[in-house]
Amino acid sequence: MIEVAESVLIYLGIPFAAGFLTRFGLLRVKAKEWYEQVFISKISPLALLALLYTIVIMFMIKGEEIINNPENVVRIAIPLLIYFAIMFFASFFLSYRSGFTYEQTVTLAFTAASNNFELAIAVAVAIFGIASDQAFTAVIGPLVEVPVMITFVNAALYFKRRYYCNFINGGKCI
Repeated sequence: MIEVAESVLIYLGIPFAAGFLTRFGLLRVKAKEWYEQVFISKISPLALLALLYTIVIMFMIKGEEIINNPENVVRIAIPLLIYFAIMFFASFFLSYRSGFTYEQTVTLAFTAASNNFELAIAVAVAIFGIASDQAFTAVIGPLVEVPVMITFVNAALYFKRRYYCNFINGGKCI
């Protein structure tokens, strides 16, 4: 338990503290507009680059194992696909039926369906080691999640047209 807590503290706690301190520290010396428009727009790509770097390194390390064990990949991927689909569609329709706006519904559905695989990878490697089955399983997550989430974007757009649009102005979705 202590190793898991340490990993979570390192991989979630440090970025949270940095974000908290950065936000409140910079808001004291700069305007909120500057913080949101200048600082956030410059630092946001770093988070994406760090995530992509982590994923690329993990795929490089586990790539051969992924290629050599396709049956294990499928065995891990199928439950993930089922989980993503149930969480996305159930959350979408529950939100829709509850009267949420399209923007709120989509946000809830994607949040429910997505996972923190970055954290799962970090914890698996920290506790079980890079060569472990747990690390292998954690690496398969983003491999499945990314294309599935892209598919869900198309589903969300379809649902927007079907359930949320007011068809005026020549049938265009407003």
